[in-house]
Amino acid sequence: MAAAMVAVTGAAGAAVLCGRGVWGRSRLRFGLTAYRRFSSGSAYPNIPLSSPLPGVPKPVFATVDGQEKFETKVTTLENGLRVASQNKFGQFCTVGILINSGSRHEAKYVGGIAHFLEKLAFSSTARFGSKDEILLTLEKHGGICDCQTSRDTTMYAVSADTKGLDTVVGLLADVVLQPRLSDEEIDMTRMAVQFELEDLNMRPDPEPLLTEMIHEAAYRENTVGLHRFCPAENIPKIDQKVLHSYLRNYYTPDRMVLAGVGIEHEQLVECARKYLLGIEPVWSSGQNKDVDKSIAQYTGGIIKIERDMSDVSLGPTPIPELTHIMIGLESCSFLEEDFIPFAVLNMMMGGGGSFSAGGPGKGMFTRLYLNVLNRHHWMYNATSYHHSYEDTGLLCIHASADPRQVREMVEIITREFILMGGAVGEVELERAKTQLMSMLMMNLESRPVIFEDVGRQVLATNSRKLPHELCALIRNVKSDDIKRVATKMLRGKPAVAALGDLTDLPTYEHIQAALASKDGRLPRMYRLFR
Repeated sequence: MAAAMVAVTGAAGAAVLCGRGVWGRSRLRFGLTAYRRFSSGSAYPNIPLSSPLPGVPKPVFATVDGQEKFETKVTTLENGLRVASQNKFGQFCTVGILINSGSRHEAKYVGGIAHFLEKLAFSSTARFGSKDEILLTLEKHGGICDCQTSRDTTMYAVSADTKGLDTVVGLLADVVLQPRLSDEEIDMTRMAVQFELEDLNMRPDPEPLLTEMIHEAAYRENTVGLHRFCPAENIPKIDQKVLHSYLRNYYTPDRMVLAGVGIEHEQLVECARKYLLGIEPVWSSGQNKDVDKSIAQYTGGIIKIERDMSDVSLGPTPIPELTHIMIGLESCSFLEEDFIPFAVLNMMMGGGGSFSAGGPGKGMFTRLYLNVLNRHHWMYNATSYHHSYEDTGLLCIHASADPRQVREMVEIITREFILMGGAVGEVELERAKTQLMSMLMMNLESRPVIFEDVGRQVLATNSRKLPHELCALIRNVKSDDIKRVATKMLRGKPAVAALGDLTDLPTYEHIQAALASKDGRLPRMYRLFR
């Protein structure tokens, strides 16, 4: 037997050496011979990988002392400007200026200024003759720039190589404090705003328009209920004088945060002192500040836009005619303790479009999927949203269906709102908490997202809650917390936004009665003639 095995092994070895066999010549180069040479050619052939090598210095490992090594550092300069940074190692950094300024502050001005400023960002300044010059300067450091405005914040941001930090901060300071706002640039911006308004009303996805409408309904003519997009009638009214008047009051150092991710804090503070301390803005900072400090007043109500949606998306596979409804209730601000339970509740409701392919993280086990989209095939969409601000919040559900089934759709949504205040299953709660933590951590893998998180938190609270602190708060949410915040929310008046063919839309009073009932059903309607 042994002789036979030797013979077989010898034959196999001969075949390998001759280059024959299944792999042909490649076995000659990468076969047993080569393997043996590399595995046995070491200076320590008999030491297992689990043991340290003799004569090699003992490694020094980092120790965990329970302290967060990458905490957000915040420094306040003499003029009130806050500098916040988060070190994140890498070749590139994201730096920007966040300002406590947005459409909610336009009560005493022509509505639409924040929208104009967003479009005018990174145009010509005192040092740069045009937008092209700014972009060329950034390109030398592999940089890109962006400006975004929301209802309460304006954000100018740049991502570039860390070696260009001094150039980037100098450029940001110039863009924010020294813009030229020439007549030619303002005329171009008027055209851009006009085009965006037309696009907003024509696009197949109505979500941005419905979000605008639900805020207008919930906070009638105050703070976050003011138009985020410039109304068409205000486009010709906004000029350099109007913009300077607004900037003088709201673009002040005490309302700004210079935030950075991927740089050393001392280096960022040094650049801030160099470019943002003692700089006179182009609009000359006067002492008479007229800042709107109004607190959001939730009113509730309904905003309706009757529109023919049959031709919203033509083509070989046109989108069917749909009526879109969004119903919302007041939640809480992001500064309150109930913000975390509301975030978990929003995740538990979840939802999405009826054409979602599903899969991990898509929310196929959320309530709006299980109770609505899976049971009512005629509904095209059911999605939960949570908008939160420093003094208020809004939890809403957006639903879409054929115009002939609007009444039934509204009743299904009101029923889901009532069920929020009922029993919460342990499994669905744990799933919602895990999904929220997963989304939080995955989003914070991105440097620009960390930058925005740092900037917004420091702007609102002068500090930042780290991800592990937020995860601990999420884990502590109990089913009683969800029931408590939902019950409190259901006591308020609803806000309703409706878009499309609204022939069968229930009245606002009926929707309010359904949300005040035990089962969420709409009041019965009796008709003499059908």
